[in-house]
Amino acid sequence: MNTSSATVVRVGIIGAGLMGREVASAFGRWFALLDCPVRPELVAVCDINSLALDWFRQVPTVKYFDTDHRTLLTRPDLDVIYVAVPHHLHESLYLDVLRAGKDLFAEKPFGIDLAAARRIRDEAVRLQRFVRVSSEFPFLPGAQRAITIARTGALGPLLSIRSSFLHSSDLDPTKTINWKRQNKFCGEAGVMNDLGLHVAHVPLRLGWKPSRLYAQLQKIYTVRPDGKGGSTPNDTWDNATLHCTLDLPGQSGIPLTLETKRMSPTDTNSWELEIMGTDAGVRFSTKQPKTLLTYARAKEQTWAATDLGFTMPFKTITGGIFEPGFPDLLQQMWAAYLAERAGQLGDRFGCATPDEAVAHHELWAAALQSHAEQRVITL
Repeated sequence: MNTSSATVVRVGIIGAGLMGREVASAFGRWFALLDCPVRPELVAVCDINSLALDWFRQVPTVKYFDTDHRTLLTRPDLDVIYVAVPHHLHESLYLDVLRAGKDLFAEKPFGIDLAAARRIRDEAVRLQRFVRVSSEFPFLPGAQRAITIARTGALGPLLSIRSSFLHSSDLDPTKTINWKRQNKFCGEAGVMNDLGLHVAHVPLRLGWKPSRLYAQLQKIYTVRPDGKGGSTPNDTWDNATLHCTLDLPGQSGIPLTLETKRMSPTDTNSWELEIMGTDAGVRFSTKQPKTLLTYARAKEQTWAATDLGFTMPFKTITGGIFEPGFPDLLQQMWAAYLAERAGQLGDRFGCATPDEAVAHHELWAAALQSHAEQRVITL
């Protein structure tokens, strides 16, 4: 498909920071996609910091540079709004987008807490707006292959599942605090809010919603430098491990472990998925982004490594011998969003839904209760 003949969707961005620039970059190389039926065009950008808008002036399609999101939302030539702002602003901005008659591509965690997520989802349903939530890593070839294998039933009865997203970014106690390390901005769930959709998206999409969980939460450093010569409370959870129980038809008591950590030595940005069954198993980690590990039951069990190459849901000009990076995943995720919005996703993997975002908040709310009461919580 020639991208010049694809349906054009006009996009506005609220939040001109890191992720806003990444999205603009993904749109700028959209011609690399060969079979996406929709082409995004970045038309408007908004940020309360006018200086943050300057980077976007090099994007030739951008016509509007606003410092008030309400002004951006009055623009009639916008179809979809992408919002990338701190968690405490999600609810008010997402609701404003929906009530302005725009479709929404939301950032995780889709509200600062469970109540906020439910209100956003319910308003989207009431107004019949198309809404999805950002979660890039399932679009990796290794993740896609693991999902496909799990769906076939070839693994046999499940023995265990582990989904993790691991950072080492907070190991340095002299690191200056930012908004993600303060409950008033990030939410009481802390690292679970920030990284949690990445670990919950695939299990939830596969129908693996836990029935019970026990949470171990850690706060390692309780203060951090404030960047002004003093210190300030660091009150979010740094690490979270959820020991969950999964009950499926014909099989109960399956261990499902969800890990979100900002203090995981040697892990810069490691997304990992392991699914073990009696007949076969699959393991994938971004530490080895082209390699999928599988085993099949035999007299002796051994891991086999498959070098996957560049096999993405939406075909691109990139040769199959190369490995994908984060910009490729972001572009694939946006292609999935736009194709699904147009009713042309087909059997490809889709972005996280509002219901899945609410379901992952339910896990974090239960985890907070489990830790506070030191007991297993039934969901």
